[in-house]
Amino acid sequence: MHSLSICSILPLFLMSIGMVVQCHAQAVVLKSVDYEHYATRFNASDSERIVNLIPNAKSWEWMSVEIPLFDCPSIQLEEIYYFRWWTYRKHIKQADSGHVLTEFISPVTHAGPHNTVACAVGHHLAEGRWLKDQQLLDEYIHFWFRSGTNNGPAKHFHKFSGWVQAALYDRYLVTSDKTFLIDLLDDLVEDYIAWESERSVPNGLFWQYDVRDGMEESISGGRKVENRRPTISSYMAANALAISKIALMANQPERAKEFADRSAKIRYAINSQLWDREAEFFKVQRPDGELSNAREAIGFIPWMFHLADADKAIAWKQLSDPNGFWAPWGLTTAERRHPAFRTHGTGTCEWDGAVWPFATSQTLNALANVIRGPAQEYVGRSEYLEQLLSYARSHQQDGKAYIGEYLDETTGKWLITGPKALRSQFYNHSTFCDLIISGLVGIVPRADDVLEVDPLLPADAWEWFCLDDVPYHGRRVTVMWDRKGDRYQRGSGLAVFVDGKEVARSPTLRKVIVPL
Repeated sequence: MHSLSICSILPLFLMSIGMVVQCHAQAVVLKSVDYEHYATRFNASDSERIVNLIPNAKSWEWMSVEIPLFDCPSIQLEEIYYFRWWTYRKHIKQADSGHVLTEFISPVTHAGPHNTVACAVGHHLAEGRWLKDQQLLDEYIHFWFRSGTNNGPAKHFHKFSGWVQAALYDRYLVTSDKTFLIDLLDDLVEDYIAWESERSVPNGLFWQYDVRDGMEESISGGRKVENRRPTISSYMAANALAISKIALMANQPERAKEFADRSAKIRYAINSQLWDREAEFFKVQRPDGELSNAREAIGFIPWMFHLADADKAIAWKQLSDPNGFWAPWGLTTAERRHPAFRTHGTGTCEWDGAVWPFATSQTLNALANVIRGPAQEYVGRSEYLEQLLSYARSHQQDGKAYIGEYLDETTGKWLITGPKALRSQFYNHSTFCDLIISGLVGIVPRADDVLEVDPLLPADAWEWFCLDDVPYHGRRVTVMWDRKGDRYQRGSGLAVFVDGKEVARSPTLRKVIVPL
């Protein structure tokens, strides 16, 4: 078992018995008290019909201990940053052997014990890796891999495909906790092999019902159609590569090579078989080998895991095309020009074009990789900021902060209404804070002992912002941008602090790399 500090162990335990421990924060620029009003407002507007481990009354006590602080000129973006941490906290539950995270606040029939659902585990890990108490995620992962029969995986783990191995490795890039990953390696391999036996096809790809990808009622598929999808195929390639890297940490070079080879073969299959040359887009392949006639947002997923060949970047011209995926209230899940766009009805989980935060999160992660990758002419930092702001703007209903399942791309109205909407409230099915931390502000996690800061904020967009007290490789990081130096009174330009000490400064907003 890896070692844990008292500040890592105590917070959740004490909250479970109605107490809160205040561990020392290391904010350099910002003051926690200046952001407490967000939690106060969210608490006042919430009936709190369901209470899990941490009640609203304790929400800011938890947030002030656990989360990085964020300050920026966009009041809406800042508000939703705190709102999403406030809602994430609502989903922490005490399970039999530790803590878990839920996806729905209300009980749902397709969930397993403690109302757990496997669909968004990758998102939960991406968001939660920036918390200071990682014991929560340790226990959550052990629930999925070791709470079932004979200490095996939870019975409902494979109800949905996912990128859990890849997300765990990405979490390690923030926490640098090798011991936890190495201990879990055999479980990760066993899980991968199980998926391979369940969903692989001879051509090197993987199939999935769209409903089991968490993307039911799509244009390209159906709840009982065994399509080869860019989703599960990309997940499996990324998971195999993550296993390879973890095996190297564990000094298992043969296993590392085996899984690196598996990843490479899937990557080749994705680029050679799911790419539609005429449409210039990755698409779903039907069981007969033909490609779907629809461009769907899942065609961007290969970039989320650095799997797309460089010559495929032309697909991104569809992102900002109003006939493609760009809509007034966000990025659609299918191209707007398609004749079947938004034809499946409303209110039963349609992925035929409406805006889903789940897909928005994946697409923005992919977009960040494209912007930071080889030069291309199709998308840049302005598109990232505009879509992140649009995503924040969508978090509203009746004048209050809100997150649900999916929304109308032209009106911003959330599409599940009436009594069914209660299950969607506080939906923990996407990321938001990670998109600010690793995307907009640009803390790019790495395996080596180096801090890379590469902001995706356009150089002329804001006069200032600050992200403070971010846990990274056992240190605390602060990234501050103050063009004139009059906002924070700590000098002008971009400054990076580690454990309170300034380690880099630049007069312009640019990539900074600092050895730790």
